Amino acid sequence: MPVTLHHVDKSVWASDPQVQHDLQRIYADAPVERLGRGVDAFLREHLEAGHFFACARFNDRLLGAVAVSADDQAWWLSELCVRKATRRRGVGSRLLALVSDAARTAGRELRTHSWQLPVADQVLLTRLGYRLDITGDHFVLAPPLQGGGNP
Repeated sequence: MPVTLHHVDKSVWASDPQVQHDLQRIYADAPVERLGRGVDAFLREHLEAGHFFACARFNDRLLGAVAVSADDQAWWLSELCVRKATRRRGVGSRLLALVSDAARTAGRELRTHSWQLPVADQVLLTRLGYRLDITGDHFVLAPPLQGGGNP
């Protein structure tokens, strides 16, 4: 499945009804405990805070997304979700790989708080080669480069 990365910030959200529809459908498929609030409130609050979503796009539709909050050193990821109909096909793994490449290009590490991750997500990150920070409070999503180089 040739998935590409699509960046959705407040301006893209406001100008593209298909993006709005797709993101709402992605997060409507999320387990209830994942968001802790309604989909519309989650999307609005994240975008209004100046953050963005990194999305997996296939055939002009968004299939998966991860919420991204940026600081000077890192992009902090949260709420990774893939549409139910496309789960177990590598979309989440591919999305994380694309986000990792984009972060590296932007000179940022990828991080996510370990306390908010279900065990299944922690297993996925570990399988992809990501590591728990020495403090134990977050995963550093900086896998080795293809070919054995250092990030």
